[in-house]
Amino acid sequence: MSDPLTVQKAIDRLLDGTIRIPGFQRKFVWPPEKAALLMDSLYKQYPVGSILLWRTGSRLKSENRLGAFELPPPQKDYPVDYVLDGQQRLTSVFTTFQRSLAPSSEDPDTWLPIYYDFAAEEDAQDSRFVALTSESMEVRRYFPLSSFFDPVEFSTATRDLTTDQHREIVHVQQRFLTTLLPVQTFETEDRATVAIVFERVNRMGIPLNTYQLLTAWTWSDEFDLQQRFEDLADEFEEFGFQDVGDDVDLMMRCCAAALQNDPSPTSLVEMHGGAVRNQFPQVEEAIRRSVDFLRTNFHVRHIRFLPYSALLIPLTAFFFVNQARPVTGDQHEELTLWFWRCCFFHRYSGNPQRNIKRDILEAVKLRQGEPSTLATFGIGPLDFDYFTDNVFNFRTVATKTHILLLASLRPLTFMSGSQVMLDDVLAEPNRREYHHCYPRAYLMQNSFDDRLINCLANYAIISRSENRDIGGRAPSEYRTLMPADTTSIQRSALLPDSLFEDNYSKFIVERADLLATAACLLCDVPKMPMKTPPEGSD
Repeated sequence: MSDPLTVQKAIDRLLDGTIRIPGFQRKFVWPPEKAALLMDSLYKQYPVGSILLWRTGSRLKSENRLGAFELPPPQKDYPVDYVLDGQQRLTSVFTTFQRSLAPSSEDPDTWLPIYYDFAAEEDAQDSRFVALTSESMEVRRYFPLSSFFDPVEFSTATRDLTTDQHREIVHVQQRFLTTLLPVQTFETEDRATVAIVFERVNRMGIPLNTYQLLTAWTWSDEFDLQQRFEDLADEFEEFGFQDVGDDVDLMMRCCAAALQNDPSPTSLVEMHGGAVRNQFPQVEEAIRRSVDFLRTNFHVRHIRFLPYSALLIPLTAFFFVNQARPVTGDQHEELTLWFWRCCFFHRYSGNPQRNIKRDILEAVKLRQGEPSTLATFGIGPLDFDYFTDNVFNFRTVATKTHILLLASLRPLTFMSGSQVMLDDVLAEPNRREYHHCYPRAYLMQNSFDDRLINCLANYAIISRSENRDIGGRAPSEYRTLMPADTTSIQRSALLPDSLFEDNYSKFIVERADLLATAACLLCDVPKMPMKTPPEGSD
């Protein structure tokens, strides 16, 4: 426990910069009414909790604003006490009593002057302090707390008071002049310790935000991590990957994978800020190459089509290494096999941290030309049931993987047989350019259950306009709308001839078998034997 601070001393230290608000702290969020309630607690000498300060010789990004006030530059650089806990209380005290700085305009949502209410009754529960706009303030009822620490201002403000009011407000003023704010100060240069402390003191409120911490660790006049991520988001927007730059947790994990070979963002806190700044251009380039790899090889035109966003993490680690060297054919083949196996065998479902970390290390080995087992992990034959048991739902890994499988076949349009423009179809997830091969309305009329109707094996890339033309017709009927020779169309979507036989049970088995065969080729795994038609019809 450090020596407590008087209110005046706390104000002085905030003004001279020896107490600062670190850049990773959340903004001042207390409404004026809560600040007024704090004044009542201080006046009544209720416990309000201590201020936790971290003393360091390191320069961090710090806030120049304190509530409604713009702070002057610090009078000296180091050491500085950064506020880890108690920012809202300290800001409220500063905002209420300081007289050196002009505040921003009054705002009932963020800042108002606080007054003592002569008309309020003395009560242990109710507050005698209120936050008011200038228009609401009655001179003979309310007294401004901002005058308490300026003798001239206080004397002027008491000039028109009654003797009883004067005596009362002097008593209130003396209470604040002698109020002591409890302070705890710890001194360390170990940033991991600071992260842990910050997490624990905020556990009941806002949890540790490693992104904000790292922004502070790495900040310089030329480098702002938050701005760099925003710039990446803008850069990726035209490619459909803006959400990558906006997902700061994913970006942090990609950075950690590249710089520390560890997917945990907290591993970055152990690094020197200068090291992160110096290597960040290579990290940005690694993320760019990862996005390009996904777009070029798997037709991923939007991050929401990616079965796991975490697939970017090992890819970033891979493309971070040896950036001057081209990717070899063997490396490309291994990455492609790893991608499909991760997707079809749901490698990153559940709690994937261990698998991601292992894949990062193996990806780095692969890029360095060392023996790597990146694509070798526990998998078995691909079960036929994958395409009959999984229901089409765009939020699931299986569905996104199914869409990418269909895209890999370079499908043709159902009605004209022309090439599907995948850049358009897969650029916007909300377009929904994939529909039932056997129309839902037709199958419901024939008493098939919903799960079998909506299984993956009954979906193909079919445009909305084509789907409207198909309507609820039997396949044998809408076949008349298609070209005379549908061989190439069927081949490009893995559609068996039974599509047009109006025998859904037969079709679903044969289509699932064709899809499973294609998936097994992509994953280089054996295929389970074909099974009997799944149950689901009367």
